Amino acid sequence: MTLLARFWIAVALALTPAVAPAQVPVVVGAVVSQSGILADLAADLRKALLLWQEDVNAAGGLLGRRVELRLLDDRSESGSVRALYEQLIREDRADLLVGPFGSAATLGAATAAEGERRVLLNASGAARAAQRAGFRYVFQVPAPFSEYGTAALELARRMDYRRVLIVARNDPVAREMADGALAASPALGLQATLELYAPRTEDFAPILGKARASGAQAWITFGLAKDAAQMVKDFRRLAYAPAMFVAQGAADAQFVKQLGQDAEQALGLSPWERTLRTRGNSRFAEGYLRKWSAEPTALAAQGYAAGKVLEGAVRRAGSLEQEALRAALAALRTETPLGGYEVDHNGAQRAARPVVVQIQKGRREIVWPESFATAKWQLPYPRWEERRVLK
Repeated sequence: MTLLARFWIAVALALTPAVAPAQVPVVVGAVVSQSGILADLAADLRKALLLWQEDVNAAGGLLGRRVELRLLDDRSESGSVRALYEQLIREDRADLLVGPFGSAATLGAATAAEGERRVLLNASGAARAAQRAGFRYVFQVPAPFSEYGTAALELARRMDYRRVLIVARNDPVAREMADGALAASPALGLQATLELYAPRTEDFAPILGKARASGAQAWITFGLAKDAAQMVKDFRRLAYAPAMFVAQGAADAQFVKQLGQDAEQALGLSPWERTLRTRGNSRFAEGYLRKWSAEPTALAAQGYAAGKVLEGAVRRAGSLEQEALRAALAALRTETPLGGYEVDHNGAQRAARPVVVQIQKGRREIVWPESFATAKWQLPYPRWEERRVLK
C-alpha cells in the first residue's frame, strides 16, 4: 500500500467518529395497548406519538438526529407494563420514555423509570397514584384529577354563587375530582358540601331534595355523561334549576345526544378542546385530522403534548444525559396544545387545567377561563318554564 493511500485511509477513519453519531437516531420508547380490551381507547395515544415523531423529524429532529419511536404492546395488561419499560431501557436502549395509557399502567412505568433513573413523561396518568410524592424522574403532562373542579369553582365565585353542592359518582376517579374540589372551596370563599351516588343510580330526586333544602346555588357533579343526562331529566321532571349546573359528563358528545335541547346551557369540564387557543393547538388538530382522517381527542392532545415537552427539555438540556434532562424537565415552563406545562417538586402538573365549556345552540363553547373563552357564559341556568325551543 502506498504512503498516499495510507494517508487517505487514516483521514477517513479520523472523520468517521464525527459523522456516525449524527446518523444514530434518538430512540423514544413507549408502551401502548395495541391489542386487548383497551386497544381502541389507547389508539389515539399511539397516533398522536406517531404524528409528533413525523413533525419533530420534519423540523430537524432532536440534537440534529432523527427521532425513532419504539412502541411495545402491553396487550391491555397493566401488570406487564413495568417489565416492558425495563425492556425499553435495558435492551432497546431508549433515550427517552413516554408513559402508557391510563393511571394504573403509568404507575408500573413510573416504577421502572425511577428504579433505572430514567426520565419518563407521564402522558395520561391523571390519578394521584400515578404521580406519587417522592418521584424524581417522572413528570406529569395532563391536569391531575384533583384539579378538575378548579375552573368551575372560580366561575362560581365570579358569579357570587357561594353555596355549592358537589355531587360525585362513587368511583375512584370521580371521588378524587370531588375531594379536590371540596378541599379547594374554602380558599375561594365557597361553602361546599359533598354528596355521593352509587354507579347505577337512576333517580337523583333524593339528592335534588337536599340541594333544595340547603339552598345550593351551584351544582357541580363528577361522573359519566349518562349520569349528568339523568340529572337533567330529573331537574325537568321536578321543576328544579340551580343557578349554575356543572357536570363533568356534559363535555361528552353523548350528553347532547341524550338530551337534545334540554342540554342547553349546562356547563361541562373538558381537559382539551379543538378550539383551545394554546400554542400549536390549531396546527396539531389540523395535522392529526390530515394524517388520520379523524378529529383528535383529549388523549391524543396529551400524547402530542408529551412529545412537545420532551422537545423542550432536550433543547434546554442540550443532551440526552438523564440527570441533565431531569433538571430541565423540573425547571421547564412552556405551553403545549394541551395548555401550560409546569411541575412541582414531585413532578406533578400544576399549569394545565381543564376548561369550562357550555352547551350553546348545541355546540360546546369555552367560557372559562376568560383568556381561552370562545363565547360568554350564560348564567343563571334557566328555569324550565323560561326555556324556549331553538330554531
